[in-house]
Amino acid sequence: MAYDADVIVIGAGLAGLVATAELAAAGRSVILLDQEPEQSIGGQAHWSFGGLFLVDSPEQRRMRVRDSRDLALQDWLGTAGFDRPEDHWPRRWAEAYVDFAAGEKRAWLHRLGVRFFPVVGWAERGGYGATGHGNSVPRFHITWGTGPGLVEPFERRVREGVARGLVSARFRHRVTGLGRTGGAVDTVSGEVLEPSGAPRGTASSREVTGAFEYRAQAVVVTSGGIGGNHELVRAQWPERLGTPPEHMLSGVPAHVDGLMLGIAEAAGAHHVNRDRMWHYTEGIENWDPIWARHGIRILPGPSSLWLDALGRRLPVPLFPGFDTLGTLEHIMRTGHDHTWFVLDQRIIGKEFALSGSEQNPDLTGRSVRDVIGRARTDVPAPVRAFMEKGADFVVERDLSALVRGMNALTGEPLVDEAALRREIVARDREIANPFTKDLQVTAIRGARRYLGDRLIRTAAPHRLLDPKVGPLIAVRLRVLTRKSLGGLATDLSSRVLTAEGEPLPGLYAAGEAAGFGGGGVHGYRALEGTFLGGCLFSGRAAGRAAARAVA
Repeated sequence: MAYDADVIVIGAGLAGLVATAELAAAGRSVILLDQEPEQSIGGQAHWSFGGLFLVDSPEQRRMRVRDSRDLALQDWLGTAGFDRPEDHWPRRWAEAYVDFAAGEKRAWLHRLGVRFFPVVGWAERGGYGATGHGNSVPRFHITWGTGPGLVEPFERRVREGVARGLVSARFRHRVTGLGRTGGAVDTVSGEVLEPSGAPRGTASSREVTGAFEYRAQAVVVTSGGIGGNHELVRAQWPERLGTPPEHMLSGVPAHVDGLMLGIAEAAGAHHVNRDRMWHYTEGIENWDPIWARHGIRILPGPSSLWLDALGRRLPVPLFPGFDTLGTLEHIMRTGHDHTWFVLDQRIIGKEFALSGSEQNPDLTGRSVRDVIGRARTDVPAPVRAFMEKGADFVVERDLSALVRGMNALTGEPLVDEAALRREIVARDREIANPFTKDLQVTAIRGARRYLGDRLIRTAAPHRLLDPKVGPLIAVRLRVLTRKSLGGLATDLSSRVLTAEGEPLPGLYAAGEAAGFGGGGVHGYRALEGTFLGGCLFSGRAAGRAAARAVA
């Protein structure tokens, strides 16, 4: 039986594009399959802020940040908490990825035309000991052009492969099965869906118009994770994070359904660490949604007062931007699904960035003038739109009205004004105290020692109840589904492994479907800014390994 191509790649997101580009560069013929229409090429990466984890970069050095491979690996391992037999390959992937991030990653991307915003962000600051969770230094490098700017060079390489006759991109092809011949995975079958003009991210038709079956010497799975499938998220929700929220927002479109993971399992692949997942706690409803339950994540600076549903301050070190999953675990113990940021206009103007390419038109459009304009305005236009139109925002001139608005929004008198006032007044007293015992105030002062935070990300410490800093603002926050941290087990060549730990002949996996490498390179927690990089690294490894295997 003849082969239809050397390799079949399932999924046209970032990892799939990278793998396909590497295969075409090696002269291999590729069939690239995706269930969505062509206008959705690039997958979730298109919608992203474009953050990448880099170590000891020129951008860091220009911002007076001293970083090293050893410090980054210390942070990664302290964050991951590897403790399972299944973590053998994830740990190997982690070490290799940190070497990549501290080595050729930036130069490789630079050769492809990728450039970076000069100010490096500081995500997942941790707040524990030196060997615990978090980034010791800023490492969040924003791609100039955000997610689309990162997708662009790999999409271009794939389209060049199409022009050369090496790549056949077949959209509206939904895979339903993997077949084996002589023990090796070499057949991909599924359904052809009717053509769809649905705009990127919106729901496309599931009307079946035909069937397909293709054969190749190797198959690469790059189909993504489970973030758009709330039933699967709840089914795999870990006990350590409590009961899953009754109401969740979606940080990804509904077609990110995780179904391909089950198909790979049925063919013999080992799916590990499925209870490890990454969901944000700072989600707000998009006032102009693209997909169902569309949520946007706030990328906060450190100054907002974070309160639970009853108006009680979250414990140390659960400050904005410090420990996503630690905060999620705490929230799930409170008996409520939502929390609050309480802040003022000065803080929201300087410290609120909204995740996503569409929420950052200046960076996405690569407009230096608009970026400078954002820095000079009191409140950036995308944030202002949420203040005025967002369902989760309460804006008032005094605390009494703010609390009334908060309780009206939830439909229950959960927040007590007197208790909240005592908390804020006490916090405001500590602002004037150079020997403060309030660790959040200490953290704010520490953040402003970093030039990038002082310039554009952290407001100068001030009293929240000072009338000169603008109206008070309360933002209701929900859990926002996002990433699978577990996935198909793979070795360092991205070969999918069986439950016995042996390579499954012919099958490779990359990106979120592989837990970004090894079946869980992040372990229990992530350092953030690493998800796109994991797609790049594992997609490249899968493409190069598959190219060698079919030589």
